[in-house]
Amino acid sequence: MLNRLAPALVSAVAVLGLAGAPSASAAAPITARAAAQVRSAPADALAPGPFHRQLDPLAGTWKAVKTNYLLGGGKPIVSRDITVTTRWIAKTGGRFLEERTEGTLGGNPYFRLGVLGFSTIDRRYEWTTFDSVTPTAMTYRGPALTKRTNKLSLPGTFTDPGVLGPEYVGKTIPMRTVITIRSNDKHTFDLYFTPPGQSERLVDRVVYTRRAPA
Repeated sequence: MLNRLAPALVSAVAVLGLAGAPSASAAAPITARAAAQVRSAPADALAPGPFHRQLDPLAGTWKAVKTNYLLGGGKPIVSRDITVTTRWIAKTGGRFLEERTEGTLGGNPYFRLGVLGFSTIDRRYEWTTFDSVTPTAMTYRGPALTKRTNKLSLPGTFTDPGVLGPEYVGKTIPMRTVITIRSNDKHTFDLYFTPPGQSERLVDRVVYTRRAPA
């Protein structure tokens, strides 16, 4: 099936590359590399594999305790009423996990939608979130991996809307999410920011404990 789709994927890559570029000649080198990757990738390299299976312990329904060190004006905000549901998205061929988080944060309703997956082409984990606090997508791309690990360190950047203070509005802030799979029934997500001229600091920690079946 994937081998039959390869020509269509190559055509799509070429069209997108030309449409998004100022000229065909400027896009040609990138398009050629992308097309070559799709043509040469064997079917089993495009299918979910061991690095996806490494994420299986994250699937399920969770009670989460969220500690935020940023929004409370120097005093941590602890939320203990958060429920998280994480599942493999079947319509993606089981390539991506969807996480839905609902509860409160500082007395206000809190929601987050996250998508986590592993790129078999780039050999890296990728994590993107959309929430009710930050007015932008938060996107993280991990390093290329050669072996599986229970601790995923995923860096990224975001444009600060003012969460770090008015002096940082509009500035690009390095960030990093660390996902630690501690067991089949417990894992943690730690979020770090590195403000300009400062050391990296923990701004948010979520501890997930699996809910027992009803």
